[in-house]
Amino acid sequence: MTRGSIVRFLNPRSRRDELRQQVEALRRRDGETCRRCRRPLRFDLPSEHGLAPTVQPIGAAAIGRETSLDELCLCHGRCNADAGDATAVVQERVRLRA
Repeated sequence: MTRGSIVRFLNPRSRRDELRQQVEALRRRDGETCRRCRRPLRFDLPSEHGLAPTVQPIGAAAIGRETSLDELCLCHGRCNADAGDATAVVQERVRLRA
């Protein structure tokens, strides 16, 4: 682990800045709708709110390795929480709906 990566995990401000940059990059790439439910995201709400955007890994990125922007998407906080218990059948329905 390099010094830069240690500082990133120990400094909460650095993590917030990195998350903010990811959200902005994903917003430019994907637009302002939730990937799961296709409803508009609210970027003016605090991160704890259910309609605020959250960054969610997709596919193999969910395993826990370091992810790139290609393996991330924006979802509502409540949709991201629902994704944790989604079965393969539900994920296939979401994929087909998209």
